[in-house]
Amino acid sequence: MRTIVQLAEQGDYRSELAINIFCYRIKKYIGAYMAALNGIDAIIFTGGIGENSSLIRERACANLQYLGIEINTEKNRQHCRKIQEIQNDSSRIKILVIPTNEELEIAMQSAHIIQIMCGNI
Repeated sequence: MRTIVQLAEQGDYRSELAINIFCYRIKKYIGAYMAALNGIDAIIFTGGIGENSSLIRERACANLQYLGIEINTEKNRQHCRKIQEIQNDSSRIKILVIPTNEELEIAMQSAHIIQIMCGNI
């Protein structure tokens, strides 16, 4: 995604189109889940793109104010290593960036599998 964003910033039409399609699909998921769940309390961005791309977060939440989703552009652009709320004060839906720790999760699952296979050592 970093490469696609860089190319889009340089005016590459296909990269800009890819970003637009990607964010459009995120919006469709937000709308679908809001309908299926009869509303939501929060939107969480995590993982590589969700944690690191303020552009994707901003575009994914753009024009969703009528659903109560209002991103704060300034908060969104701040890079943080902890859980961060990035919605406006007027937003009815919380928008969170939550850092992941894939290495810890892999280690915990590996230890669990070893414990199952070898018994309590």
